[in-house]
Amino acid sequence: MLQVAANPIDAFLDYLTIECGLSVNTLQAYQRDLQRFAAHVRAKDADDWPAVRSEQVIEFLVAEKARGLAVPSVSRALVAVRMFFRFMSGEGLVPRDVTEHLESPRLWMTLPEVLDRRAVDRLLAAPCAAHDRWPLRDKAILEMLYATGARASEVADLTVRSVNREVGYVHCIGKGRKERIVPVGRRALEALEAYLATERLTLDRRADEHLFLTHTGRRMGRETLWRLVKKYVMRAGISRRVSPHTLRHSFATHLLEGGADLRAVQEMLGHVDIGTTQIYTHVDQNRLKAIHKKYHPRA
Repeated sequence: MLQVAANPIDAFLDYLTIECGLSVNTLQAYQRDLQRFAAHVRAKDADDWPAVRSEQVIEFLVAEKARGLAVPSVSRALVAVRMFFRFMSGEGLVPRDVTEHLESPRLWMTLPEVLDRRAVDRLLAAPCAAHDRWPLRDKAILEMLYATGARASEVADLTVRSVNREVGYVHCIGKGRKERIVPVGRRALEALEAYLATERLTLDRRADEHLFLTHTGRRMGRETLWRLVKKYVMRAGISRRVSPHTLRHSFATHLLEGGADLRAVQEMLGHVDIGTTQIYTHVDQNRLKAIHKKYHPRA
């Protein structure tokens, strides 16, 4: 039985915390993935970690997909298991890394959900003084999510000094504490200026340096951001499921639709691998058809 399973997992999570500097959210996600994987292995009557085979890893991923997990979450689970076995192999806890030759489940990959530009306009216009207590803050958050393509956690972590309003850029700290500079457009800056000049002065009761604050003056968390987006999605009459990450997908897709360079979009999104960014090129079928019609000699 895997009574000692918690020890290698705990040691691995300590390693990720100390050596890799991963975010708390990523560490918690990896911990959940590995706990489910350990339960799967126990159900297969494996005596200990060295007895685990690559087939059991594949079975685990298939089971995760079958229970309704999204493809990015299945891919993340595979990353967690891969890193775990690489760690155990390096520590001599297993004779070999059984995940060494496993590929990411690309066959399961689905295209990201995006909003068209009219839906984005309706969403960004949804906050209003007649119905909302902090409409300028909420509008600034929505504008910032779409203008930068930043993750919800990255927007929540922004400080007042993260935004250079004179030059027009935001300093984001992404996964693994990696920093990047993203330009910010005029409309987002105008929304931000309106918020800073009025509502934030009222909200900042604790001298908090974070840019977006709750009604109690504390940093706004990503869960609150998610609820805020959901509220305005419903008000804008958008029937699809939309999250802050949908605005990130829309940001990337709309840039590529406008002719932006793929490498530039990769840098703004903070993707390490350009292959992650390339998925957005499959979304804009109209642009591909237009390019084909313009440049192919027999189009």
